[in-house]
Amino acid sequence: MATRIRLRRTGRRHKPSYRIVVTEKSAPRDGRFIETIGHYNPRTEPVTLQVDADKARDWLSRGATTSDTVRSLLKKAGVFASGESQLAATAPAEPKATQAEAPAEEQATAPPEAQEKE
Repeated sequence: MATRIRLRRTGRRHKPSYRIVVTEKSAPRDGRFIETIGHYNPRTEPVTLQVDADKARDWLSRGATTSDTVRSLLKKAGVFASGESQLAATAPAEPKATQAEAPAEEQATAPPEAQEKE
């Protein structure tokens, strides 16, 4: 069973609040969930964020993945230690060379006589 930690929308129209839940990956956004581990209300000043850090760490250790938004909320709540990230094993790929860099590379590979003429 692939589990995911994500937001579940509650509240009425135009006044959203969210529960941070553990759910199956294939379940709909507001569908069946396994466990509630916190809540988030972006409409209050300051923003309300309450997370059960022990439950969150437990689910992450079991292999649950997080949505991008929940990952940033868990970082703010202090669930991840400084420098620790859930996606450390899957580092982003190296960026591709841009068009501006491409001519510089061609000049570097050109014979020395061609570079002197320029």
